[in-house]
Amino acid sequence: MKESVRIGQRGTIVLPAAVRRSYGLEEGATVLLEERDDGILIRPAVVLPVEVYTPTRKAAFLLSGAMDADDYAVVCDEVRRMGFDPEKIPHSKPSGV
Repeated sequence: MKESVRIGQRGTIVLPAAVRRSYGLEEGATVLLEERDDGILIRPAVVLPVEVYTPTRKAAFLLSGAMDADDYAVVCDEVRRMGFDPEKIPHSKPSGV
């Protein structure tokens, strides 16, 4: 499909409705612009939300990631320095602890 579009004020380009529908683009969608030798490629972008972890969740990750009893003891000290009681945070303990 080839379409001719005009560049509006501030460099805006309006994509025809059929093109937007074909690629699932809605208002506010993010697209990538790529300069090429023969022109500009516009394609849909995949945007993943950034997950923000709470300090408690970070402590749980640390505790659950311990590999052995010695590592677990070190991690427990770190979690205490973070201001948490390791026994009050749900997590998986390594075997032998």
